[in-house]
Amino acid sequence: MYAWEMADQLLQLKQDVESCYFAAQTMKMKIQTSFFELPPETHIALRDSLLSHIQSLKDLSPIIVTQLALAIADLALQMASWKGCVHTLIEKYSNDVSSMTFLIEILTVLPEEVHSRSLRIGANRRTEIIEDLAYYSSTVVTLLMTCVEKSGSNEKMLIKVFRCLGSWFNLGVLDSNFMANNQLLMVLFQVLQRDETSTNLHEAASDCVCSALYAIENVDTHMPLALQLFQGVLTLETAYHMAVAREDLDKVLNYCRIFTELCETFLETTVKSPGQGMGDLRTLELLLICAGHPQYEVVEISFNFWYRLGENLYKTNDPALHGIFRPYIQRLLHGLARHCQLDSDHEGIPEDTDDFGEFRMRVSDLVKDVIFLVGSMECFSQLYSTLKEGNPPWEVTEAVLFIMAAIAKSVDPENNPTLTEVLEQVVLLPETVHIAVRFTSIELVGEMSEVVDRNPRFLDPVLNYLMKGLREKTLASVAAKAIHNICSVCRDHMAQHFQGLLDIARALDSFALTTEAAVGLLKGTALVLARLPLEKIAECLSDLCAVQVMALKKLLSQDPSNGKAADPTVWLDRLAVIFRHTNPIVENGQTHPCQKVIQEIWPVLSQTLNTHQADNRIVERCCRCLRFAVRCVGKGSASLLQPLVTQMVSVYQVYPHSCFLYLGSILVDEYGMEEGCRQGLLDMLQALCMPTFQLLEQPNGLRNHPDTVDDLFRLATRFVQRSPVTLLSSGIIVHIIQCAIAATTLDHRDANCSVMKFVRDLIHTGVSNDHEDDFELRKQLIGQAMGQHGQQLVTQLMHTCCFCLPPYTLPDVAEVLWEIMVFDRPTFCRWLENALKGLPKETSGGALTVTHKQLTDFHKQVTSAEECKQVCWAIREFTRLFR
Repeated sequence: MYAWEMADQLLQLKQDVESCYFAAQTMKMKIQTSFFELPPETHIALRDSLLSHIQSLKDLSPIIVTQLALAIADLALQMASWKGCVHTLIEKYSNDVSSMTFLIEILTVLPEEVHSRSLRIGANRRTEIIEDLAYYSSTVVTLLMTCVEKSGSNEKMLIKVFRCLGSWFNLGVLDSNFMANNQLLMVLFQVLQRDETSTNLHEAASDCVCSALYAIENVDTHMPLALQLFQGVLTLETAYHMAVAREDLDKVLNYCRIFTELCETFLETTVKSPGQGMGDLRTLELLLICAGHPQYEVVEISFNFWYRLGENLYKTNDPALHGIFRPYIQRLLHGLARHCQLDSDHEGIPEDTDDFGEFRMRVSDLVKDVIFLVGSMECFSQLYSTLKEGNPPWEVTEAVLFIMAAIAKSVDPENNPTLTEVLEQVVLLPETVHIAVRFTSIELVGEMSEVVDRNPRFLDPVLNYLMKGLREKTLASVAAKAIHNICSVCRDHMAQHFQGLLDIARALDSFALTTEAAVGLLKGTALVLARLPLEKIAECLSDLCAVQVMALKKLLSQDPSNGKAADPTVWLDRLAVIFRHTNPIVENGQTHPCQKVIQEIWPVLSQTLNTHQADNRIVERCCRCLRFAVRCVGKGSASLLQPLVTQMVSVYQVYPHSCFLYLGSILVDEYGMEEGCRQGLLDMLQALCMPTFQLLEQPNGLRNHPDTVDDLFRLATRFVQRSPVTLLSSGIIVHIIQCAIAATTLDHRDANCSVMKFVRDLIHTGVSNDHEDDFELRKQLIGQAMGQHGQQLVTQLMHTCCFCLPPYTLPDVAEVLWEIMVFDRPTFCRWLENALKGLPKETSGGALTVTHKQLTDFHKQVTSAEECKQVCWAIREFTRLFR
C-alpha cells in the first residue's frame, strides 16, 4: 500500500534518472496489478498527479516518459469515470509544442494497452474503449499530420509520429476511407522511397506500413485504403534495388518485410483472381527478387507467406490454378537450393545447430510443404540430372543432395528407375569426396529406406555404405540415424542381418555416437528383434541387454568416488529403448519371450534405484525403464508387482519423486482389472497419497509441484478407468476430490489437463451405462460424491475459468461441466446459478464487468446445451467479460 505514496514522492523529488525511473515503473506496475487497492474517490487525484509528473519530467529521459505514459494509459483504461480521455488530453496539450513528445507517447501506448494481458478490464469495458478510440481516431491522425507539418523534417518527431500511427492501425480503429486520402500516407511512402532516409526512420516507416497492411487483411471492407497501400508498395521496387546496390542490409530486410506483408494481405485475392487487379502477380515477383539476394536472412522473411500460399492452393486443389503458380514455386526452389550451399572453403560436416543450419532445416520443411505444386518426381529427377550431366563443385552437389533428401519420402517408390539409380550411384561415392557431401548423401540414403524395402537387392550395398560411415568419427551419428531408419522400414528384410546389428550394439561405445544416435541404433535393433521367431527372441534380447546390465552391475560394485556414485542414466535409457520397441506378436496362452529376461534384470534395476534414490533425475530414468519393461510383457510382469510396489512406496516416503506416481498409474493400467490385484493397488495408492498431500498442502504447494499434481491425477484417473468401485468405496476418494477442486486453479498445461480429466472421467463413470453389473452402484457412489462436493466444484470451476486459467484450458473445463449436467441437470442448474451469483459485477475502476442479462443468457446457454461444444462456446464468450 505504501508504494503508491512513495512512488509519488520520488517523482516529485526528481533527484536523478534512476530513482525517477524506479518510481515511474513502480507506479505503472501498481496501476496494472493492484489498482483495486485505491478507493474510487482517489482516482482523479492520481490522474492529475501523473499528468503533472509527466509534464515536469518530460526532458529528464525518454524511458521515464514511456513508463509514465503507460501508467496514464493503464489508468485511463481502468478508470470508468474518465470519459473521452483522448479528447481531454489533445485539448489540454496539443497547443503546447513542448508537451508534444509526451502527448504522442501517451497516444502511442494507449491503443497498445487495450489488449494488454496484465489488465483484466473485461470485454464490456474493452468494447466501450475501442468504440471511444475509433470515434476520436481521425482527430489523432489530424494531430499527427499537423505535427509533421510543424516539425518539417525533424527525424525524431517523424519516428514518433509513425510509431503512433502504427499503433492505431494495429488496434484496427482507423477509418480506411479517411486514411486512403490522408497526407500522412503520402509522407510514409516518400520517406521509404528516399535514398537518404536514415536507418531508424526507415525502420519506423516500414513498421507502420506493415501495421497498415495487417490492419486491412479483410481487403473487401477496406477497398480505398487497400488500393493506396497496394500501389504504394509496388513503387518501392526501385528503392529496394538502390538499397541492394548500397549494400544496406537493414533497409533490404525492411523492404522484404513490407513485400511479404503485402503478399500475406492480398493472398486470398491473388489465389481467387491471379493476375487481375490486386491479385497482380507482380507481388510474387517482388518476393522472388528478394529470394535472389545473396544473404539468406532476406529470403527467410518470406517463408511464412510461401507456406500459406502452398496450404491455400492445396485446399483449392485446382490443376489450372496450380499451373499458374508452378513457375513461381520452381524459381523459389532454385533460389532456395542456391541459398543452402555451404561456403566453398567450409571444412567438415554441415553444422545443424548454428543459424545457417537452422535456416537449412526451415528450407527443408518449406520444400516438403510446397513440392506438390511442382511434382516430387519431376523435381527429384531434375535435381539428379544436374548432378549426372554436369560436374558441379562439391558445395553445389551437397546442396542438391540436401534438397533431394527433403523430398525423397514424397516420391512414389513403386517401380521407380530414377530412385533406384540414385541409390546405386550414391552408395558408390568414393571416400575421397568432400566429407559434407558424404554426410548429406548418408542422410539421403536414410530418407530412401522405402526404396530399399521395395528393392531388397540394395540392402547389402546400402548397409556396407552406412557401415563405412559408422566407423568414421564425423559421420558415425548420421550413419546410425540412417541405419535406424532402414531398420524401422525394412524390419522383415533386416532380420537376416540381426547378428550384424547385435555386433554393432555390443560395440556401441567404440563408435563416435551422440547419445541420441546410439539410442536410435538400439531402437532399430529392437524393432528388428521383434520380427525374429519367438523361440529366438529371449536369447537375443538377453544378448542385447547384457552390455547395459554388465555396465550397471559394474557401476554398483564400484566404491563411490568422492562419495558420489557414477551416473547410470546412459545404460538405463538404452535398456528403456530396447524394452519399448521389442514388441513381438504373442498369441494367447504363449509365455511372453521377454518375461524371463526382465525377471533376470529386475534385481539390478532395483539395486540401482536404491543406490540413487535421492537423485530425482536418475530415479526418473529408472522408473521410465521399469515402465517400458512392464508395458513390454504386460501381465507377464506379475512376479515383479509385489517387490516393485513395496520399493516404490518405501522410497517415496523419504523422497517423493513424482515419477513413482506415474509408474503407479502404469501398474494400475496393466493390473487394475485383475480382481486379485485391486486391493494391493488401492493400498499402494493410499500409501503414495499421504506424502503427496503433505507436499501439496505446503504454502504454494500446488504451484511449486505441478509434476506431482499431474502424476497424482494420472494415477487416480487410471483407477477410475480400471476399477472405479474400488476407488469410490475407499476412504481416500474424499481427499482426492478435495485436492482436485483446489488444483483446478493451477495454470499449468499438463497438471491442469490431468486434474480436469480425472474429474470428468470420475463423473462419467456414473453417466455411462456400459451394461456392467456395477453400473447402479457406481451411479449411487458418484451421486453421494456429487452431493458432498458438487456445489463447491461448480463454484470453483466458474471462478477458475474467469480469473485463473488461460483460454486454451476452457474446453477441458467445459467437459467437466457437461458431465455434471448430464449426471443431474436440475441440480446442476441450481449449482450454476449460485456460482454465478458469487462473481463480481463491476471492476475496481467502476466499469460494469457483467450485466444481469449476460449472466442469465450464459446460464440459459449452458443449461439448455445439447452437446458439449455448445457449453465450450458459451464459456469462451462469457470468460472474455473477465479478461
